[in-house]
Amino acid sequence: MKNAHSFHIPVMGIGFTIDSPLKVAQFGIDSVISLVDDILVEKMRKIYSEKFEIPYQEISDKVDDFRAKRITSYLNLLHDQTEEKFNQLKNITSKKSKALKEYMHMLPEYSSLKKEFTKLTEEGVDFSKMKDWVHKNLTMGSIDVNIMTKVDKGNYRNKELLPIEYNDAHAALRGFSESKLSSSLVLSAGMNPRLYSYISNFSDFFPDEKGYIKKKIILKVSDYRSAFIQGKFLAKKGLWVSEYRVESGLNCGGHAFATDGFLLGPVLKEFKEHKETLISETQALLMNALKEANKVLPTNNLKLKITTQGGVGTDEEHSFLMKEYQLDSVGWGSPFLLVPEATSVDDKTMEKLAQAKEADLYLSNTSPLGVPFNTLKGNTKDLEKQQFIDKDRPGSSCPNKFIALNHEFKDSGLCTASREYQHLKIKELDSLELPLDEKKKKHNQIIEKSCICVGLSTSTLILNKMSTKKTGVGVSVCPGPNMAYYDKVISLRGITDHIYGRKNMMTRTDRPNIFVKELSLYITHLQEKVADVKMNIDKKQLRSLLKFKKNLEAGIEYYSDLFLNKKASFVNQKETLLNALKLEQQKLILISDEIEKM
Repeated sequence: MKNAHSFHIPVMGIGFTIDSPLKVAQFGIDSVISLVDDILVEKMRKIYSEKFEIPYQEISDKVDDFRAKRITSYLNLLHDQTEEKFNQLKNITSKKSKALKEYMHMLPEYSSLKKEFTKLTEEGVDFSKMKDWVHKNLTMGSIDVNIMTKVDKGNYRNKELLPIEYNDAHAALRGFSESKLSSSLVLSAGMNPRLYSYISNFSDFFPDEKGYIKKKIILKVSDYRSAFIQGKFLAKKGLWVSEYRVESGLNCGGHAFATDGFLLGPVLKEFKEHKETLISETQALLMNALKEANKVLPTNNLKLKITTQGGVGTDEEHSFLMKEYQLDSVGWGSPFLLVPEATSVDDKTMEKLAQAKEADLYLSNTSPLGVPFNTLKGNTKDLEKQQFIDKDRPGSSCPNKFIALNHEFKDSGLCTASREYQHLKIKELDSLELPLDEKKKKHNQIIEKSCICVGLSTSTLILNKMSTKKTGVGVSVCPGPNMAYYDKVISLRGITDHIYGRKNMMTRTDRPNIFVKELSLYITHLQEKVADVKMNIDKKQLRSLLKFKKNLEAGIEYYSDLFLNKKASFVNQKETLLNALKLEQQKLILISDEIEKM
């Protein structure tokens, strides 16, 4: 069945979308939850068991395979309760059902479902016929899950390393695999061959004869080449990638996996042009793998979706992306942090987000994963971090240890944001003979890491009045640059009206176009890369900078062409867009001159 909506809510942080399906799935809206934090997952299961009066039995960390079991139990609760809510919505008691009206209102105007409903209403069909139609045609939103492939810490029992299937990402995968859900697993943060191979242990990921896959794979990618490599790797295991979710490398929330200057527009164009090749080549590998493994061979062609997310902010951009690149859906992330009917954000954090301007949103080096991380200045987790630094006790107590992935000082791993790691690293630094400036710079790089695996869950704890005794009250938040243009709390109806162009939820009129904004972020990024290597550059670094610059130049040329030749798109902004491109081009020329002199 076709999706009701042309947008989805991506995973945000760890806790911000942890219960989003319970809020939006009955309206046909897809959302993604994070499986990083099984401690939070278990707390949410307890809260909702009490709320829905379901018997609750705690799964303690003394139980064998507790992480996978906690995740399975919570996902089963989500499955049962969203189905219950959706069935209540469908079991209308009158043609004037409020929930049904809400479902229909939120749909885009071009929705065939909405048109048909309007027609039936105007024709005045009898109640039983309307009820039958509702049961046959309404679809529920998908409860999708996200696993960051590299957050796959090994685990110990009685100081003994457990087998790899007990690693964090492996256990989360097993938790999803053994749940009742028929939905998708979003794999992000690059390729983890061991984890990818482990997926083939679970039958739900394989197609049946008709090509139906109960648990689908979505790969979150930033460029075509890496998507193709990963898609082929999985196909050789008999696993089909049902969707490639193309995310802007920099114009997004959370961790930013910057490309080598490949911009969103050209990347989506490449996916559009090579979609059939992608399907035929991966399907051939898949069929061979299934044959060799004596598994069921699908007789129907397998479906492939291409979607995107990162930085979209207006209905015009949404429609353009959908039509120009023949997409199946567009993800709207950061604006949903201001929609309490869809996400879990505490009041104080929401207020900070609503007030945030461009200068408050920045790409930081605070993530212990060592990947640039989009965050908000003055977030309470960073203020808490600063208090520890001021007391000369930098670092976190590391209560959750989900990112304890550094093995410099301990075989079992430490998180680079932890007090233990930072103490040892500073001690090591102090023993080195280095110029004072360099020492200070390295010292700051050690202590700037923030305990985000706790901070990205805290908002949900505060909102649900749960204890923060162990974690502290500091909240990390990870909006994208787009957050600057939204300045008020929005209802679910309001945000869908905004996405589909029925109403405008932005008061500011100076928001840059999605493509121009991303280009500007990449040019700043290149500028920073040049400054980093300026003093002692080698040939490899120079080649990398030249490649980056060349890709940006190709992107600018593509956008100039696009804005000039797409007659029906961005009609009132053409001149502004072309001028903005020229401005970015001039910045790039100055950087190019700098690179040439190296």
